[in-house]
Amino acid sequence: MDAVRRQFPYLRAKPQPVYLDSAAMAQVPDAVLDAVNAWEQSSRSNVHRGMHERAEASTIAYESARSTVQTFINATHADEIIFTKSCTEAINLVARSWGEQNLHTGDAVVLSILEHHSNIVPWQQLQERKGIDILWVDMDDEGGLRYDQLETHLQSGRVKLVAITALSNVLGTAPDLPKIISLAHKTGALVSVDAAQAIAHMPIDVQELDCDFLAFSGHKLYAPTGVGVLYGKRELLQSMPPFLGGGMMIRNVTTEGFSPADLPAKFEAGTPPIAQAVGLAAAIDWLKQYSWKDIQTHEQEILQLTIDRLKSIPALHILGAAGNFQFSIFNFQFLHGCLSFTLSSVHPHDLTEILGRKGIALRAGHHCCMPLHKRLGIPASNRLSVGIYTTKEEIDACVKAILEAQKKLHP
Repeated sequence: MDAVRRQFPYLRAKPQPVYLDSAAMAQVPDAVLDAVNAWEQSSRSNVHRGMHERAEASTIAYESARSTVQTFINATHADEIIFTKSCTEAINLVARSWGEQNLHTGDAVVLSILEHHSNIVPWQQLQERKGIDILWVDMDDEGGLRYDQLETHLQSGRVKLVAITALSNVLGTAPDLPKIISLAHKTGALVSVDAAQAIAHMPIDVQELDCDFLAFSGHKLYAPTGVGVLYGKRELLQSMPPFLGGGMMIRNVTTEGFSPADLPAKFEAGTPPIAQAVGLAAAIDWLKQYSWKDIQTHEQEILQLTIDRLKSIPALHILGAAGNFQFSIFNFQFLHGCLSFTLSSVHPHDLTEILGRKGIALRAGHHCCMPLHKRLGIPASNRLSVGIYTTKEEIDACVKAILEAQKKLHP
């Protein structure tokens, strides 16, 4: 673990920080910074537009990044990988392009109560424009989805798309994607997966899943900000109209109109996030030196320790499954990346403010999941999230600081 942490500039700081906010943004290793700096210094130029040496080198680096992402999620074709500025933009692309073209009054989109606002609002906007319906899937008290409700919605025959998270950014619970996708496809519905949280905590194989769309961001995968990915099955992307207009996304423009370019350029209008895509590829290459088995074993040991320590704090309630199961019977493959909690009579913002002054980074608020927090009957929570670099010592330091804050606020 020391060798892993030494690769992150932020984690080398003195005094050593306690960073437990990777669900919002993971830290970046030297290898990624070096790759971005190398591109800036030796290849900085626009892609697909110049004949000079730097332009050629930049184009090669950019398209190589696309191939790296293709391999990482096992897409069939490189042109099924669309670079965006974020996971949010990728989901909006699906709603604005596929949704605008294929959904009509009376059609329905299924969402779960676990969704991040980025996988809610684009569909609500489409609801306003097109008159579609949004059908919700609730959860049980452990944070597991009510699959019986999903089946009921699908049996209505109106559902054209299920838009589902691969991992809750509040509860750390992972829906059963193979089951969801199989149920949806049996009724002719497509499935769009929000993998923003999952992408750094579990292997994702889009061919094995057979999802129709999948989106994620770079900044949660130890990569720079400002880059996201949309995967879509080639035949779907080919049938969809462009999301944005401008340079790069055209085949021909006249005073009367335009014709769009082929994939993936059709959805990459303007200058793309070149340096960020190079950084994303570097982050993927860096992460691949570690096995998923080792990453998940480490992170789940940290989460199990966290639950054990937090349960020793009086008046602290862990949300979802992590707060309801005993370790001896709890399957930690159900929990990844993060957990959230409340502390009686202590506002989450007050707690994170106090811990922040001690160099301990937690997250407080609704975590862009207001419907979920309403379902839980609370306005906000504290979230503790882990990464490949999280240590047991950080958890101990955090728990100690929570106890001290509790005594300070309620002596």
